[in-house]
Amino acid sequence: MTAAPDLPPRRLLLVHAHPDDESIVTGATMARYAAEGALVTLVTCTLGEGGEVIGPELAHLTADRDDTLGAHRIGELDAAMAALGVADHRFLGGPGRYRDSGMMGVTENTRPDCFWQADRDEAAGHLVAVVREVRPQVLVAYDENGGYGHPDHIQAHRVALRAYDLAADPAYRPELGTAWRIAKVYYSRMPRSVIEQGLKETAAAGGFPGVAVPSDVPGVVDDGLVTTVLDNPAYAGAKAAAMRAHATQITVAGDHFALSNDLGQPLLATEYFQLVHGEAGSALPETDLFAGVEV
Repeated sequence: MTAAPDLPPRRLLLVHAHPDDESIVTGATMARYAAEGALVTLVTCTLGEGGEVIGPELAHLTADRDDTLGAHRIGELDAAMAALGVADHRFLGGPGRYRDSGMMGVTENTRPDCFWQADRDEAAGHLVAVVREVRPQVLVAYDENGGYGHPDHIQAHRVALRAYDLAADPAYRPELGTAWRIAKVYYSRMPRSVIEQGLKETAAAGGFPGVAVPSDVPGVVDDGLVTTVLDNPAYAGAKAAAMRAHATQITVAGDHFALSNDLGQPLLATEYFQLVHGEAGSALPETDLFAGVEV
């Protein structure tokens, strides 16, 4: 399966649930590979219509008032991608195809148009079309718990892994393009020791009314599960700028940030991953998602 000659040699696909997840979890990595000339493709599964809003001047956007937060967050995502230097960002099935499901257990989970209720194979078909178009060697997704149990994150995992399988099957919907096997699949991770130390530093900085605990942070795992560490200090500023672009969701203060709960967390330029499909390209920990990939 040979890539089209007009595609860059290295191609990275990331699947995230809502606008802002990409910048918080993988922003420095996206900025690094975009700057190095790789094709970085972001697929966002919902518009984040169910989010809370920071600041009273935009409070009217929420789902229980004007219900226009999703449209507003499209603009925030555009600005964040500009900050990261990423030109290829898409919504799964098109903007608004799948609605934010809200946190687990709320009534929004039962809406027929929400992502949690989406047919997995139908949603995966939209992603297969992207995979066969851009032919990534590397996919970054969430684990089976979505990092922290949010239904849209869990569904994003299911759809991403289903598309990983279907895209490589020549018998599956050939009208979507030539079959393509992604070489490596990673889950986004946060080593427990790193977040515990980072939260201590956030508490010492004192920039927010409270400080998060590790269970508030997606993807926290024992350090031994981490296979790949990308130290991206040159892209810390780009990541911070992208997070600031998501102003309805994130407050950035120096090397720390908070969501609408006003609980501080460290803003880390080093990002962590676990290789779950494919072969490691170097001794662990890898320092490059493309290690061992023929390009």
